[in-house]
Amino acid sequence: MAHADEKLFLWLNGFVGTIPALDRVAEWVASDYLVPIAMALSLIALWFIEPVQKIRERHQIGVFVALTSMAVSSLVVFIINGLYFRPRPFETLDATLLFYRPTDSSFPSNAVAAMFGIAFGVLAVHRRLGAILVGVASVYALSRVYAGVHYPSDVVVAAAIGIPVTYAVVKGRDLLTPILTRVIRAARILCLA
Repeated sequence: MAHADEKLFLWLNGFVGTIPALDRVAEWVASDYLVPIAMALSLIALWFIEPVQKIRERHQIGVFVALTSMAVSSLVVFIINGLYFRPRPFETLDATLLFYRPTDSSFPSNAVAAMFGIAFGVLAVHRRLGAILVGVASVYALSRVYAGVHYPSDVVVAAAIGIPVTYAVVKGRDLLTPILTRVIRAARILCLA
């Protein structure tokens, strides 16, 4: 399995330098800025945009679900990283790096797990936007492999962490909905919701 992971990584990373415009796009997409900021702006839009109050309140609870899924996914990655350290591919293979040199464990990808946590959380309350965000998170994951930061299994496992975490958070949402509804109504008084 590790050999196939390395071969797939080297194949994807081998395209670096062949199309300079693709490299520039991959640098932007794989960065710590573009996709995380796009996800944050999507959550802000989900929080404020809907004019129908009942639907907007459901979306606002969905924002809490997405943020909780992101946090719990990152916690799961933190625990795994404490148990297992995997060097980055650029440290062990002849890879071209389009990114700064991270020093934490490559497996699983914390950034990808966080983005999929948000995307799956949004998918639970808003199918269209959630599907778009899952697509964005997928492109983000692929770009992190292309840019030399992660092995393919690092991002696949990170994405897979988001699914059961979001499922558990959605199931727990029913317990917290009365509290979240009160928080949202209090925020509405202050024109924050």
